Amino acid sequence: MFNFTPLLGARSTSPASQSLLELDGGVKILIDVGWDDSFDGDKLEELEKHIPTLSLVLLTHATKAHLGAFAHCCKHFPLFTRIPIYATNPVISLGRTLLQDIYASTPLASTVIPTSALSESTYSLPSVPDKGNPNILLQPPTYEEIAGYFSLINPLKYSQPHQPLGSPFSPPLNGLSISAYSAGHTLGGTIWHIQHGLESIVYAVDWNQAKEHVLSGAAWLGGAGGGAEVIEQLRRPTALVCSTKGAERVAIAGGRKKRDDMLLGMVRDTIANGGTVLIPSDSSARILELAYLLEDAWEKETGNIAENGSLKSARLFLASRTCGLTMRYARSMLEWMDSGIVKELESAGAEITARGGRRQGREFGRRGDNDEDLNLSNVPFDFKHIKLLERRSQVTRAIASSGPKVILASDTSLEWGFSREVIGQLANNSRNLIILTDRIAATPRNSPLNKGLGELLWQLWEERKAAATNGGQSDGVDPARTIDSQGLEAALDTAKAEPLTGNEVALYQQYLARQRQLQNTLQPDTNANLEASADAVDDRSSTTSESSEETDVEHQGKALKITATLSHQRHKLGLSDAELGINILLRRKNVHDFDVRGKKGREKMYPFVAKRRRADEFGELIRPEEYLRAEEREEQAEKEERIGKGQKKEIAVGQKRKWDDSGAVGGRRLSNGASGKRRRTGDITDGERFMSRGADGDEGAESSEDEEEVANQGPSKLVFTTETLRLNFKVGFVDFSGLHDKRSLQMLIPLIRPRKLILVGGGEGETLSLASDCRRLLGSGDSAEGGIDVFTPTIGQVVNASVDTSAWTVKLSKSLVKRLHWQNVRGLGVVAITGRLEGMPATPIDEVENAKKKIKTANGNEASADIGGGADPNAEPAIAAVPVLDVVPSSMAGATRSVAQPLHVGDLRLADLRKIMQASGFSAEFRGEGTLLISGSVAVRKTGTGKIEVESSDLGLGGGGAGGTPASKISEGTFYAVKRKIYEGLAVVAGG
Repeated sequence: MFNFTPLLGARSTSPASQSLLELDGGVKILIDVGWDDSFDGDKLEELEKHIPTLSLVLLTHATKAHLGAFAHCCKHFPLFTRIPIYATNPVISLGRTLLQDIYASTPLASTVIPTSALSESTYSLPSVPDKGNPNILLQPPTYEEIAGYFSLINPLKYSQPHQPLGSPFSPPLNGLSISAYSAGHTLGGTIWHIQHGLESIVYAVDWNQAKEHVLSGAAWLGGAGGGAEVIEQLRRPTALVCSTKGAERVAIAGGRKKRDDMLLGMVRDTIANGGTVLIPSDSSARILELAYLLEDAWEKETGNIAENGSLKSARLFLASRTCGLTMRYARSMLEWMDSGIVKELESAGAEITARGGRRQGREFGRRGDNDEDLNLSNVPFDFKHIKLLERRSQVTRAIASSGPKVILASDTSLEWGFSREVIGQLANNSRNLIILTDRIAATPRNSPLNKGLGELLWQLWEERKAAATNGGQSDGVDPARTIDSQGLEAALDTAKAEPLTGNEVALYQQYLARQRQLQNTLQPDTNANLEASADAVDDRSSTTSESSEETDVEHQGKALKITATLSHQRHKLGLSDAELGINILLRRKNVHDFDVRGKKGREKMYPFVAKRRRADEFGELIRPEEYLRAEEREEQAEKEERIGKGQKKEIAVGQKRKWDDSGAVGGRRLSNGASGKRRRTGDITDGERFMSRGADGDEGAESSEDEEEVANQGPSKLVFTTETLRLNFKVGFVDFSGLHDKRSLQMLIPLIRPRKLILVGGGEGETLSLASDCRRLLGSGDSAEGGIDVFTPTIGQVVNASVDTSAWTVKLSKSLVKRLHWQNVRGLGVVAITGRLEGMPATPIDEVENAKKKIKTANGNEASADIGGGADPNAEPAIAAVPVLDVVPSSMAGATRSVAQPLHVGDLRLADLRKIMQASGFSAEFRGEGTLLISGSVAVRKTGTGKIEVESSDLGLGGGGAGGTPASKISEGTFYAVKRKIYEGLAVVAGG
């Protein structure tokens, strides 16, 4: 069984991606936890309902559309941290810096508490007027919490099958295997191959087949170099889940070089006019490609300052709150990049070695004062021309500086990040240019925000381009490379976080108290897990990790949203019997029975929750105050009495402090006063900032005078301010999205040859258009031609994409079971059975069924009752007659033995065969692609269909072997030894 449900990103303008895969046995896999620029918590409701039943989570790309809601889920859905999560190393590292940048840049990411949840708390506050949603924000995750969440992810490498572990509340995975393959598009981007029983699923969204500066193409054809066929692991899957984003996009004639020349041409024209160029991009993934291109272009024009329009006449900046750490991670993950990057690093290392070790003792990649004669331009992402800007004041000074400038800033949508700061200061100058690098679709919003600035500029560029094309000005080259925005006024909404005032504080406290009470009711004997730092009702502190280990696996994930469906006329906290589930046995009086038929997982067990002792990696936690001697207790009491008379209590290291307390811990003063302010959560530590310095290395000199705004850490609300911005700059577009185009899809999907095709991740028009093309290319609906089914589900629609099989249920007789000889193939038992099918008599089953329906009444009389409650007495019995497979009689054994053919089961990898032959004393080496040469005489090849071919020749042995043995005899012995090892790696199953 394989059911697919898109939770977000199907036939929608929203770029967010969330998909749910349900496999046989109740195994559920969540792929991606994406979000869009609206940061609307209501879009995560469906995801939240499935969290208590998830087995594992897979992440594909380090972009907002694929993991933007990851930190939110870890912070506010405690069960989410108990689910195993898998991703590649670059996705983990770059995803961390992305979310740290988002939460430090915009309060929208904190998420507004829904009005329905707040309305449940207003019954005790009659003085609170009904003024709609006050836009109270949830507590955002801190910088350290985000780093902790990403440390929970299990890293994987490309092309290595892995059998994951399921969550504590997951059914057995039954040999589930996952493999990651390169998807292009982003560093570490993944195409997932999932193998479970008969189901082979390939999940490929947002991939790019074309090779770029930093990234090699997707692994469909074998990565770098490629081939004519799709690699075996990704060929002919049960189902292919493919994104349709970019399905109507036509690639630029000339490929990557033409694209780069268009961007640099726009930059040169603007620099020649004395203007400033703003290139908005994301802060972790695609920004690497743009930064590498600009750095390389500036480096190539060294010494070309006198020429008019030269790039060297302009300063180059990269603005992002985490850009230094992002580039530091990029320098440590060069093996994930294109082979050309590795060659650059090797050439730089060779140059350093040739200089006689002048740089010994210095950190590789940093330039000292006496290294002017050492050319380190080949060290990737150790920028010589790009200056990194991580603070708002740095960005302001950079814009105010004289001369032309090129600023690469986050974010693409122009909704948050430093790009929003820069564009406000560039709007009044017609010489300035904004270069869009991706198509920005309209994001559905439930907030009072108007149309985003990025959406507005993209629509303006499309309209002007269409008008120019319809006017007959098109000559094969885009006539609207840049367009003027003169006369356009944009009403921009800016979101800011402000402290709560008046009754809003009481309302927020009531909301937190209600959520805590609800969770305690659903989970007896557990700790509270809501953030209590801003709650004056209860000053207990707890961490998400501690509470998540003691949660009730069925209802914990619903704690933050379930209040929208509660009513005060119900029983305790408004929970109905259906919502309590099996907990009704504990929560309702005089309830002693619960129907477990048809239930799964925890609903079939008595709801006993064992109390767990709090412990760390060293064992059970010991409270020293419980082991004090009598005199020590007296001293402690006297000390507390002195403190009560006015002496200030010192807070020991590791001791909990209340909200209004302050103390010196480890020589550093910490203050959580009434203002609720502390160090900005997006700040990078001193060590990280030192490691992520730019080429100028002047950050320490300005740290004392460059104080950032202190983020409000107490309860806060979202306030929107509107300003009108008059746009006079020019707008250009160059496609740097790094996604597949129409030609790539039409070429590769027929080569992949999936049995089922599921199209997600694009707009309505793109999805339906690609579905029509695929049905035509693959012959869908024509069984004679092997047509496939093409699905285009909408959000929330369940698609049954199981493999088409014919399966029956039979019973094996005891005599047949005794004669079976099982063989193990990669953890699976394989056996061939030849038997005779016999039908079971229906009468005994009917008698058993009737006996089950008879019960004794209280007065001792026998009566008939329906266990199922309401079943039709004329219906077929619930237990059908199951046929039995028995031993073939001796009179028929001879005829069946001639029909049965031996069968080889398993898959042999040439790399494994090479190791086996070398361990057996033979020489084995690869010659060409897909050919293993053993002892110079036996060649083993593996065809595209998985067939093994073994050829033997004695040409490599000359005239004879050692001791006068003929070469043909040696070759023959090697030939049979190779075949013997091949058979040992397979299960030879023969009928009979």
